Amino acid sequence: MMLDLQKFPDRNSLVDALSARIGELLTAGVQENGRASLAVSGGSTPVDLFERLSGLDFPWQQVVVTLVDERWVEPSEPDSNEYLVRSHLLKNRALAASFVGMKNRAATAGGGEAECERSLQLLPRPFDVLILGMGDDGHTASLFPGAEKLAEATAMNSGKLCMGIAPLTAPHERMTLTLPAILGSRQIFLHITSQSKYEVLQQALIDGPAEEMPIRFVLQQQATPLTIFWAP
Repeated sequence: MMLDLQKFPDRNSLVDALSARIGELLTAGVQENGRASLAVSGGSTPVDLFERLSGLDFPWQQVVVTLVDERWVEPSEPDSNEYLVRSHLLKNRALAASFVGMKNRAATAGGGEAECERSLQLLPRPFDVLILGMGDDGHTASLFPGAEKLAEATAMNSGKLCMGIAPLTAPHERMTLTLPAILGSRQIFLHITSQSKYEVLQQALIDGPAEEMPIRFVLQQQATPLTIFWAP
């Protein structure tokens, strides 16, 4: 496995270390290519990280931020990951960054795939940094166990960057980056907190079907460097 597990005594020290590392990688991407890309996940875990990143002094005006996944709700709604990112990341110095969202005017996530794909094609790729979270059921991005299109979304030969998907155990249709799009990154970080999530991670690290705990699709791959940042 191409992963590195970093443990921290508390969440503040984790955020210090992870934000600094992200800043280094994005700055290097800008220096090497003129632009850099950052793909982020939603949920409550990354809020403190977003707040810290928003104040970092590096060339945000040459950084494009996008989402790993999105609930198919309006960006003005609190359940929207775009709403979360605009509220906690795209402010202060990071207000200078560009943003490419996933939600569009299509009635369904499936119906919005083509337009979302066109938008994502404009991003600098491979992503310089991609940040994942993980649910108690072992899902990551919107790759949920038992989802009808999980096999399609994790197929490495799909040729797709994004796919509409409907979780069995969570509200709202979703748009998610596909597994090949996620692995098409220079560096992946898995950001998790709490003892319960650590126990889920330990279970996911045991050999078993990736479909049962889709985070395994990322943990078991050999293509992209993965660093896990964990604090209680």
